[in-house]
Amino acid sequence: MANHHSAKVRIRRNERRAAINGDRLGRVRTHVKRVETAIASGDKAAAQEALRAAQPELHRGAQKGVLHANTASRKLSRLSARIKAMA
Repeated sequence: MANHHSAKVRIRRNERRAAINGDRLGRVRTHVKRVETAIASGDKAAAQEALRAAQPELHRGAQKGVLHANTASRKLSRLSARIKAMA
C-alpha cells in the first residue's frame, strides 16, 4: 500500500484515467461493431453511414492514446475495403 501522499494521489488519478480510457475504448468498439453488423446485413448504404460515424471515434481513440495510430488506421482501412467489396 502507498505511504506517501503523492503516491495515494497518483493511485486515485490512475483509477479515474482508467475509467475514462475504458469508456473511450468501449465507444470505439461499439462503433466498429455497428459497421460490422451493417456489413453482415448486406446494406451498403447503412455500412457507409456507420463507417462515417466510426471514423472520428477511431481517430479520437488514437489521438487520446487508447489505440495506437496504426491500429486505428488498419481498422478503418479494412472496414472500408470490406464495404467497397460489397457490390
